[in-house]
Amino acid sequence: MSDSLAPESPTVRAFDATVTRVDGRSVVLDETYFYPEGGGQPADRGVLGGVAVEHVRSEADGTIVHDLAADPDFGVGDEVTGVVDDDFRTYCMRAHTASHVLYGAGRRIFDDLGYGGFDISAEKVRVDFETSTEVDDDALVELERLVNRAVWDSREVSWEEIPVSEAREREEIAFNVKTEEGVFAESETVRVVSIDGWDWAACGGTHVSNTVEIGSVEVLGRSNPGEGLTRVEFAVGASAIDRRAAVRTSAYEAARALGTNLDGLGESAATVAAAREELESELADLKSEVLRSRLADFETVERDGLTWRVGAVSGFDANEVGDAAKEARDGADVVVAVGESDTPFVVVASAGDAAAGDVVAEVTGEFGGGGGGGPTFAQGGGLGAPADEVLAYLRD
Repeated sequence: MSDSLAPESPTVRAFDATVTRVDGRSVVLDETYFYPEGGGQPADRGVLGGVAVEHVRSEADGTIVHDLAADPDFGVGDEVTGVVDDDFRTYCMRAHTASHVLYGAGRRIFDDLGYGGFDISAEKVRVDFETSTEVDDDALVELERLVNRAVWDSREVSWEEIPVSEAREREEIAFNVKTEEGVFAESETVRVVSIDGWDWAACGGTHVSNTVEIGSVEVLGRSNPGEGLTRVEFAVGASAIDRRAAVRTSAYEAARALGTNLDGLGESAATVAAAREELESELADLKSEVLRSRLADFETVERDGLTWRVGAVSGFDANEVGDAAKEARDGADVVVAVGESDTPFVVVASAGDAAAGDVVAEVTGEFGGGGGGGPTFAQGGGLGAPADEVLAYLRD
């Protein structure tokens, strides 16, 4: 048997067939309505001759092989009954058709659109777009709106084999370059799935007969899989309904927290974000002022004829202290700040008469850790002693 009958008769769930080959748990029939994995669509599940079907695959010559979960008790020449799992096939039909509807929506909002990949999983479906248009948040919203509108419009879905020469001439027919590669070269005809007035694609998968059968579609997000592609993932049916409910719940919670309703959520969130940014800026300024004040209060000591200002700080990271130390050298040749933390650090800013890098090397040589820098600025971390011990060493 070459070629599954599933794409042409996707609603068939039970059938009788004759066994033509048995190789351990792998079985070939004279005809089958099980769909083999391929083209981004997973293999059907079900039962054959009373034994669970674990996988369905297509060999290089097109022969459909059913891999069973246990050794069959039937042999070549026997007639067996195959039963396709209805729930999973129905889901795949809806999901696969939804991917075509999504691509049709992409035709309406993206430039230079190409089909770069497709896949169905139990939780979500993904379509890879090849386009020069930025797929931003607004594009995702519009994709979801257009897809669900096409579902609501109850557009007829049909499929037919047409000559390759005709398919070549019809610019509206999309080809998935990943899953339908070589489709022209291997046959005189190509199977085209059409969604009335919406989308046309070369495809060998199983589909519903009307878009209304797809049900709810929820766009989940986007990512960049490489190769100039944008991946859009979405949920179909029950998982889409659950996802939409979760998003709705989160939106209500956010609205309550902001003291507004869903219509005012965006404006309120923007106001809060702006206020937060302003507060963060004010806080940064206050922290800088406090840090400068602490550095100005450092103890002044004389070492090798130079004026050193040394002290400890807490609540600031090394980079913050370093920036402040560079500005705190007025009246001092060297400023040394030791950070009080579980892993003390040292920051040195110098006018140049004492190389900052040498001071850090001296401290890390005495107390461990590591660091480095140049003549005017250096820092080190991971010191193996508390700040007061490091300061005592520097004073001496």
